[in-house]
Parts: sequence; structure tokens; C-alpha cells
Amino acid sequence: MKGSYFKYIFGLLLFGSNGIVASFIVLNSYEIVLLRTLIGSLLLIILFFISRGKLTFYQHKKQFLSLAFSGIAMGASWMFLYEAYARIGVSISSLLYYCGPVIVMVLSPLLFKEKLTAVKAIGFLSVLCGVFLVNGNAFGGNSDTFGIFCGLLSAVMYSLMVIFNKKAANITGLENAALQLLISFLTVAVFVGLKQGFMIHIPPSSILPVLILGLLNTGIGCYFYFSSIGNLPVQTVAICGYLEPLSAVLFSVLLLKEIMSPIQVIGAVMILGGAVFGECIKKEKL
Repeated sequence: MKGSYFKYIFGLLLFGSNGIVASFIVLNSYEIVLLRTLIGSLLLIILFFISRGKLTFYQHKKQFLSLAFSGIAMGASWMFLYEAYARIGVSISSLLYYCGPVIVMVLSPLLFKEKLTAVKAIGFLSVLCGVFLVNGNAFGGNSDTFGIFCGLLSAVMYSLMVIFNKKAANITGLENAALQLLISFLTVAVFVGLKQGFMIHIPPSSILPVLILGLLNTGIGCYFYFSSIGNLPVQTVAICGYLEPLSAVLFSVLLLKEIMSPIQVIGAVMILGGAVFGECIKKEKL
């Protein structure tokens, strides 16, 4: 399980840098999501066959159906999220998007029979409060109702992605990640094709960041993410998942020279502290 933890955290850090890489891409949000899922899925498919992986999904038809729903949910989640980015900004969009783990946490005792201990609940509340401190100041004066709606829908789709992927327990590793991302690409492709067609002009200055976003952040990131979450408790996935928005804030401060307020620093500490507390304190002494 230690290997799964490391892969999961590294995947989260790659996802946390998505906003940094995407800031160098001069395309609309749907085109960015389409290209990142296309490049990422092609990379994982190639790696799967190079490693001589064996397809097993057809042996688990019900689980493959769950995986398909997970892929659809991921594609929809990213489209809603990037639309929210364009309308209401990254901070408030991230805050709304990461209501998704809250939904997963609430539903996990019912769907997965995982006990919600007091320690995990306290850790989760600390993480949630930290996210509000890091991003909550973005709410001032925002009136774009549709943008907020898109952010909330991205959270709902996020929770469905995690829940359905968890139900595909026997489709693992590269096969899981490749199928997940391929189905996500097909979902986005259908939407983009109906909305604007497939004629996309990529400026020369955007080619390198598009490749980085597709190959590293999406392809490798999704492999680490989806090959690990099946081996981790769903509440662990929910709590540690907040390392992604935390890393996004830290990367923006370090690489984009954005200023981090004292309140945001306190929020960052609460996110890390809550995640560590919820995961490392095994015995409940309350």
C-alpha cells in the first residue's frame, strides 16, 4: 500500500500543476481538455502494449460498465471545471470542485461500508476548513451564477468518477488508467464535435505546453492516480485529494509569483495537518 500512496500523491502533484501549464496555452477550455485527454490516452495505450499488458476488462463486464461511467464523469468534470475557470476564476472553481471529496466522504459508509472514524472526520474537517481559508476570499462580489453552477457540477462529476472507479476493482494498473482516459476523451470529443467541430488551430507557442499537459500531467498523472486509488480506502482518497488544490496554490506562489496571504498560509497548514492527522493516527483516543 505504501507504493500506492506514493503514486497517488505524485499524481496529485502533477494535477496540481495543471493550471500552471495551461496558463501557457492559448486555446479555449474545451479544446485544452480535448487535447490533454487525446494525448494522454494515446500515451497510456502505447505504454500498455509496450509493457505487453493483457486486456481483462471483457472478463468483468459489470466492472467495465462502472469504469465507463467513471471515464464519462471524468471528462464531464474537467469540462465543467475549465468552463468555471474561464467564468469565475481558478480559486473559487477549485473550492467548488473540491466539494467532490465531501460527497465521496459522506457516501462512503453507505456505498463501501467504510467506517467513518472520529479521527478521519476531524482530519477531514481540518482539510475542508483549510481549503476555505486558502480559496474562500475569492467569493467576494462574484455574480456569475452559471459559472458557480459549472463548479458545483464539476464536484458532482468528480465524486461519481471516484465512486464508479472504485467499483472496477479487478480492472487495474495501466489498463484501468488507459480505458478511463480513453473513455474520457471520447466523451469530450462528442461534446466538442457537436459544439464547434474538430478544426483546432494550435499556436506554435502552445505546442510544448500542450504536449507537457497531455503526456506528463494527464497521461502519467492519470496512470499514477487511477492505478493507486483502487488500493486505497475511499476516505483516504477523499482526504489526501486535497493535496492537489494545496499544491496548485503553492505552485502559483513559487512559479507565477502570486502572493499568498497569512490566512492562506494557515489554510495550507490545516490542509496538510488534516491529511496527515486523518491518515497517520490509527488508534482513536477520543
